[in-house]
Amino acid sequence: MDRKNFSMPADLKKLDVSDGFWKKEMELVRTEVIPYQWEALNDRVKDAAPSFSMHNFRAAGLLKKRSHEDPDFKAPVFGNPGFEVLPDDPDNVPEDKFFGFLFQDSDFYKWVEAVAYSLMQHPDEELMKRCDEAIDIVRDAQADDGYLDTYYILNGRDREFTNLRDNHELYCFGHLAEAAAAYFKATGHGTLLEVAKRYADYISEKIGPEEGKKRGYPGHEVAELALVRLYEITNDPKCLALARYFIDERGQEPSYFAMEAKRNGSRDDHGQLLNSRNAYYQAHKPVRLQDEAVGHAVRAMYLYSGMADIARVTEDESLAEACEKLWYSTTHEKMYITGGVGATHIGEAFSFPFDLPNDTVYAESCASIGLVFFARRMLQMAPKAEYADVMEKCLYNGIISGMALDGKSFFYVNPLEVLPRACHFDERKAHVKPVRQKWFGCACCPPNIARMLGSVGSYAFTENEDTLFAHLYMSSRYVKDVNGREVVITEEKTEEDGRWTVKFSAENAPEEFALMLRIPGWSCETSVNGRDVSEFDVKDGYIRVSGEDLENGPVTLTFTFKPVFMAADPRVREDQGKTALMYGPWVYALEEADNGKDLHLLRVCPDKAAEIRSEVREIAGVPARVLLVPGVRDVRPESSALYVPLHGTSAEEAVTLTYIPYYMWANRGENEMQVWTRF
Repeated sequence: MDRKNFSMPADLKKLDVSDGFWKKEMELVRTEVIPYQWEALNDRVKDAAPSFSMHNFRAAGLLKKRSHEDPDFKAPVFGNPGFEVLPDDPDNVPEDKFFGFLFQDSDFYKWVEAVAYSLMQHPDEELMKRCDEAIDIVRDAQADDGYLDTYYILNGRDREFTNLRDNHELYCFGHLAEAAAAYFKATGHGTLLEVAKRYADYISEKIGPEEGKKRGYPGHEVAELALVRLYEITNDPKCLALARYFIDERGQEPSYFAMEAKRNGSRDDHGQLLNSRNAYYQAHKPVRLQDEAVGHAVRAMYLYSGMADIARVTEDESLAEACEKLWYSTTHEKMYITGGVGATHIGEAFSFPFDLPNDTVYAESCASIGLVFFARRMLQMAPKAEYADVMEKCLYNGIISGMALDGKSFFYVNPLEVLPRACHFDERKAHVKPVRQKWFGCACCPPNIARMLGSVGSYAFTENEDTLFAHLYMSSRYVKDVNGREVVITEEKTEEDGRWTVKFSAENAPEEFALMLRIPGWSCETSVNGRDVSEFDVKDGYIRVSGEDLENGPVTLTFTFKPVFMAADPRVREDQGKTALMYGPWVYALEEADNGKDLHLLRVCPDKAAEIRSEVREIAGVPARVLLVPGVRDVRPESSALYVPLHGTSAEEAVTLTYIPYYMWANRGENEMQVWTRF
């Protein structure tokens, strides 16, 4: 490991993003998504699944108040309320009962994190006041000893930390810690940070390798990376020690999860079609021995991100090597062309290598977000363009596809092929929705998308003492401290049809300052100040520009791209004889709204790629560049026989296929869609 390449995310308080594409997404989060999600968290969105998130915090606070005021108060004793308990009358909800999924607390925490990133870019006193008031509700719900999980507070703390495998206490804590760190960074307000620190202290007292503690770890990972983040903002060694313990203990024998399941009288595994016990939880073997991405995809991505964090902070070579193997398994064997991961709805999990069905895919929005977390943390250890290429693929495709263009409806599942009738009538595809939903009972994805888009600048840029790494390109202004000198780096990106021009300039840059600029994998021609990039020293896909170079004026990079027909590895059976179309970082798709019904009868003509035209059209009121591609439609007449001889049945007509950016599909009502098309 080379520490001189280590980097940290850019300070969002010093970054002003003005990019036409990403600023639009960030403003959508600020003006539409954050207010909408606040209403959803308070169960005020008509015809949307109730959240009960804020209700549960208020109920826990009420219980605490009663316990303080009534000397005869008796705390709840855990019964068996079930996984999801809904009120009989949704308009008359008992004020002191828990409702919704047992991990609902986390939805609010992710909303706070999105608010924090928004405030860093766009100060808003009213929004900050609303968030502070909501945080006070959470503070008032926290138990006097520091414990904070409304499911157990309201149902009975006698069962706390008795089902670490399935019941998400440590998962909710992880999102609390992330939100607390982000909100403190944004506002300087320390209430939520103090709440998170108190809960972290309580967990450290109860869980760990010491005598008398539970030797467990999270069933749903995220606490690992969150504890590192808490450590980096508080310098509390207990946070780092707990994070490292969770990583080191996972998968050891005897299996903690197996022993816990036996005590609870529950199944020893999740019942998935996996080859080994606890693979669903990535706890089937110690993490340093894992070399294949398995199990629940979101959990896996969060775990690998935490592993990468610990590897960097502690300079753990063996852990870094495991991360590299798991990265390869994820992105070279189990990732969709859109950056989606998690091929099966059974357990929301990875399947076997190269099993990537398009119509029964899961590809949860949160899983792509988790892959971006993992990618940036790999970049923080070593700037390699491969990591940034995947990060960009996820962001431009498999993540923003999860939110409608108006920011008011969402996908949990991001398919690559949809026949609406099958979604409605085929139970195997019931998890695939042909239109986005207003909200979900299990609503992890919407606030996750909001916090991802709000913090996108911290994925575009990382930095160390004297270097700024540009992993993604977006117009922006960043103020960086270099050995006590304030350097202002300005990036101007202009987009044309088939070309990005990116100009970097730096004010007051010392000689030791450097920019590391990524060469995107999709760029077919790259030039630097008019000279071909081959004339420069490129290492791992990055070109170095020194402060001395910048003294001579701006550095201009030009990336050119064209429509490219992509083929899948021969081992991906579902995509053989088919091709997908990419244009720069975007994956494109066919939609019924432009091409009529029965998309499966269309074929594209890759040999006529030179005839592809592009034009700007509006998709649901949003300008978009569409690609007009030569193709054919099978027009064989329907037959009274289900099967007929092939000879003599061929008939087709020439058509022009209209491809739109994949992330924009399903914004014009329910209709067919496909990414992979026959040729």
